[in-house]
Amino acid sequence: MDFQPLHYIFKGTGNASAKTLLLLHGTGGNEHDLVPLAKNFGNDINILSLRGNINEQGMPRFFKRLGMGIFDEKDLEFRTHEMVHFLKEIAKKEGFDVTKLIALGYSNGANIAGATLLLHSDFLAGAILYRPMQPFKNIQIGKSNNHTPLFLSSGKNDPTVKIENTNEYLKILNENNLDVTFYEMNTGHNLTQEDVDLSVAWFKKNF
Repeated sequence: MDFQPLHYIFKGTGNASAKTLLLLHGTGGNEHDLVPLAKNFGNDINILSLRGNINEQGMPRFFKRLGMGIFDEKDLEFRTHEMVHFLKEIAKKEGFDVTKLIALGYSNGANIAGATLLLHSDFLAGAILYRPMQPFKNIQIGKSNNHTPLFLSSGKNDPTVKIENTNEYLKILNENNLDVTFYEMNTGHNLTQEDVDLSVAWFKKNF
């Protein structure tokens, strides 16, 4: 496979057994965007933040799309495998435990994190998905053996993600043995402090 490396920032604790928070930005973001948010989750975790390899009219993304809300699923599948391969390689270089990765993704970043949960069912130790969409419409996906804990939040007034689609996605996630905690916010597609506060509480409870 013609996998390419990703630009990244790594901030380690020096503790080889520490958990690592994997930050995945939204469309047009980069590896710096979510780093300030990570401090809410404590000082005893590594921070690994990636930049997507796709450039859409100057905007970094993690995978291609065919239109607004329409994913190039073939590219998404490839980019998901590419990211997992990269994470395994960079874990050796930076010296963190790849089995203790908790993804935190917003929008486009949440979507590739969701794809990872479905294509590599027990690779992530957990995930926080802010404003995600169902990554695949028709694809053979594996079930989690570890009942991976998952935080998911959507916006009631989100023009990008319809609530009926979110409900269908939640059904798929539950059927795949993921331990889902879901919140619907009284907001749109934007990230709020309530998202952060609820996900930090969830993180402290589960990790």
